[in-house]
Amino acid sequence: MPLPKTAKELLSPRYWWQEFWRELNELRGEPHKIALGMAIGVFIAITPTIPFHTVLAVSLAALLRGSKLAAALGVWVSNPVTIPIFYYGSYRLGKFVLGYPQLVLPADYSLISMMKLGKHVTVAMLHGGILLGIVPGLLAYFLTYKITSSPRFQGKSQ
Repeated sequence: MPLPKTAKELLSPRYWWQEFWRELNELRGEPHKIALGMAIGVFIAITPTIPFHTVLAVSLAALLRGSKLAAALGVWVSNPVTIPIFYYGSYRLGKFVLGYPQLVLPADYSLISMMKLGKHVTVAMLHGGILLGIVPGLLAYFLTYKITSSPRFQGKSQ
């Protein structure tokens, strides 16, 4: 796929979806390992650990013997559009599960700014992020496994 020519193309969800699909089609390996790597990447992408997403996903994929490249690709789920949604959802779910009172979130959604709000917010966000990441991670595994084990995908690797 050619590089985008304009800022509008670069910001286009269609461009990023096409790029994601192209990268997925270039992955090689056993379907289980690719799917496991993708699931790990998607799971980590949803947790509020933005400065460490790729490092955590690749490390966990290496530890669990999944595809490290697929894990790095799965982290793409986290982007400037989805991060505020994931962080807010993580906080709300974690706050609910842990029974914490409502706090006002800052406009800056970085892990550092969240940590400044205190231990309760950070703990709530981490708990909520882990819980929020389970279902999308499982879906990513099964969808990726289905795609990578198809005869069409397998035919590309020979």
